[in-house]
Amino acid sequence: MLPLPPEATALLAGLGAPRRLVAHLRLVHDVAASIVDWLGDNHPELVVDREAVLFGAATHDIGKTVHVEELSAPGTRHEAAGHRLLLSRGVPERLARFAGTHGSWSAEGVELEDLLVSLADKVWKAQRVDDLERLIVDRLARASGREPWEVFLGLDDRLTALGDEADERLAFQNNHPIRR
Repeated sequence: MLPLPPEATALLAGLGAPRRLVAHLRLVHDVAASIVDWLGDNHPELVVDREAVLFGAATHDIGKTVHVEELSAPGTRHEAAGHRLLLSRGVPERLARFAGTHGSWSAEGVELEDLLVSLADKVWKAQRVDDLERLIVDRLARASGREPWEVFLGLDDRLTALGDEADERLAFQNNHPIRR
């Protein structure tokens, strides 16, 4: 498993992030790195801000340090809280935005990098979301000039392979306590 970016690690430590949250962020970060690497190999014409995607994946749920109950129950309050928290800690908007956008991929102005963080946050546990994947396929098809079905087949293969490892990732996350 890849280490989190040092800035993310420092933020999480400074906030006393629960071990379960840190484990989750490491897993999503790892999946995001795999997706970005796949894009580089299969869509070299595409410019992706790798640093932003990896930082976004490593901090997208940082608002759960404020709303700890959302580590074990559904909720979206952590999204705006995380965005505010990162900005208050001096994180630039280009990196802080993922805390707020990872759950709203159909919103106006969402960039490909935002979609990739959202995708990693779903695929780490083998969850597939058709409308999210369609948005990504459309952007990749436009950028590459390939047919959407062709782009989908390649992406589907990558996401299926990532999903095949979901049980191990879920077990890893669940071995870490929710409480600080």
